[in-house]
Amino acid sequence: MIGRILRAVDFERVLGTPTRARSAHFAVHYLPGVPSRPAAPRRKAGAADLSTGSETAQPLAVEESVAPATEASLDACADARAGDVVGELADAGIWVGTVVPKRHARRAVTRNLLKRQIHRAVMAQAEAASASGLPAGLWVVRLRTPFDRKAFSSASSDALRLAAAEELGTVMAYAARRARG
Repeated sequence: MIGRILRAVDFERVLGTPTRARSAHFAVHYLPGVPSRPAAPRRKAGAADLSTGSETAQPLAVEESVAPATEASLDACADARAGDVVGELADAGIWVGTVVPKRHARRAVTRNLLKRQIHRAVMAQAEAASASGLPAGLWVVRLRTPFDRKAFSSASSDALRLAAAEELGTVMAYAARRARG
């Protein structure tokens, strides 16, 4: 399974590394490791914690009362939820991020097509034989230069899809070889 990089911190970490491979339109960055752990959600202040809470507390019946949540129990629940997210991703081993800026692909149709082609190229490379497949870690593929608009008749033409797929296949194979050393 291949996970997706979602947090800006992870993109910054990976893009801070030198490029592993470069083609006419794409650049590939790689960082061995796992995504950063999401921050635990903050505990919301209750009425008793607020200075404006002037209501007098009325005693509840025994059946209606609940045990007060301690800060430690709230932190434990938040850590368990955050751990579940990271635990699910830890099985994947490969995390992919795509950077397709608007200045290089004006239309959303083109950006989406390129993102799909990037994910297909990464999946194809990851499914290759284990010795020649992608090593585990964080991968970011970014569009460095735009495709010539005059060479492709439409924003999502088959010619553009095939050209991007061919170039991505080549650059991902080269990046995988360089990442393995």
